[in-house]
Amino acid sequence: MARPRLLVVDDDEAIRFTLREYLDGLGYDLDEAAGCGEALQRLAAGRFDAIVLDYAMPDGNSVDLLPRLRQVDADVPVVILTGHGTIELAVRAIQAGADQFLTKPIELQALGLVVERLVDKRRAGRRERAGQRREQREAPDPFLGRSRAIRQLADEARRVVASDSPVLIEGETGTGKGVLAAWLHANGPRAAEAFVDLNCAGLSRELLESELFGHERGAFTTAVAAKPGLLEIAHRGSVFLDELAEMDLAVQARLLKVVEEQRFRRVGDVRDRQVDVRLIAATHRDLRAMASRQAFRSDLYFRLSTLPLRVPPLRERAEDVPLLAERLLVRIGRDMGRGDLELAAAAVDLLQGWSWPGNVRELRNVLERAALLCDGDRIEARHLRLDAAAPAAAPEVALAGTLAEIERRAVEAALRESGGNVVRTATRLGISRSTLYAKLKAWGLEPRGEAG
Repeated sequence: MARPRLLVVDDDEAIRFTLREYLDGLGYDLDEAAGCGEALQRLAAGRFDAIVLDYAMPDGNSVDLLPRLRQVDADVPVVILTGHGTIELAVRAIQAGADQFLTKPIELQALGLVVERLVDKRRAGRRERAGQRREQREAPDPFLGRSRAIRQLADEARRVVASDSPVLIEGETGTGKGVLAAWLHANGPRAAEAFVDLNCAGLSRELLESELFGHERGAFTTAVAAKPGLLEIAHRGSVFLDELAEMDLAVQARLLKVVEEQRFRRVGDVRDRQVDVRLIAATHRDLRAMASRQAFRSDLYFRLSTLPLRVPPLRERAEDVPLLAERLLVRIGRDMGRGDLELAAAAVDLLQGWSWPGNVRELRNVLERAALLCDGDRIEARHLRLDAAAPAAAPEVALAGTLAEIERRAVEAALRESGGNVVRTATRLGISRSTLYAKLKAWGLEPRGEAG
């Protein structure tokens, strides 16, 4: 991870040199500015952990500058230095948003202690906010089971968890890719920082860019105020991009710059911003095949696939089903306010013999339904109703033509046989509704909707 970054703003080059030499020795990365305007440019181009700011400069003073700094970064700590300290000036500075007010000549050791305390305080605040967003209950274990497939995944994940390189998680829908992404963050060197996630499926290019990179005021009609993107929010933490294959090619090009240079631009901005994030991406599609037919950027794929992790489908780890079901029932029982739920032996056998096309997500749905149908605390085989959950046979599709043409004919056939119902069509095809909607929109097809 990068060292804490400080911005020193003073029009006296000798003072900047002294502060740079001392603070660099304490382990900080220093950037400098000689005035108010230059300070705003530096702050707009990258995030800082604290700012050391001289009071009087040729183009303004720090009290007037502070509100403008807060517009760019609302909670960055600011230390004001002045050679003419008065109680009145100190009060004005604190009221304007300064965290500390020190008079010159500066005792470097005292300044170092102040900066260290403010940087630690800001990080603690970010950790607290990130913790508040996490679920209060225990995080799911992505490696629950004894099968060879899940043990291999656990071994590979533990080898890459400490790295800052991007990770690509591959696996079918419902296998728990998001759970693994959260585990990688929580057990890695950035665990104390923010973990933000974004599902790329079903989002237009414009909305995806705004969510990921942020936007400036006036960048588009509804942009009435500047908005930081998820990349800025996750500074020093991790960003998880689910359903990466659905990302627009133009957005992929912008994401590649983040991966390679840790830089990006807000929508409507002309300046690059620097960010320190670890990227974790996930997909249920074959990105290598998509890259070969230019449906996904090959340069981005090769950058992301340095550390690939494949989450095995449930049918490849049938011996893990009883343990997974047992753990899921603990959570389901707690969520429903029920006592301990248990599975009858016949129910366990039935679960182990099922193919689970929807993987762990389908297993949870089946168990939730069974818990509702069960009067007591014991779930019998009849409560599972797996026959009702069996997917209908996929429509037969002629295999002539390109892969894209075959895919479209398959979707059209499934849509017709489902009466235009998106939910049933997506279920039959084994894809998410958002993915199906995106395909229909690209092909100009109009579904009837979800009802019916």
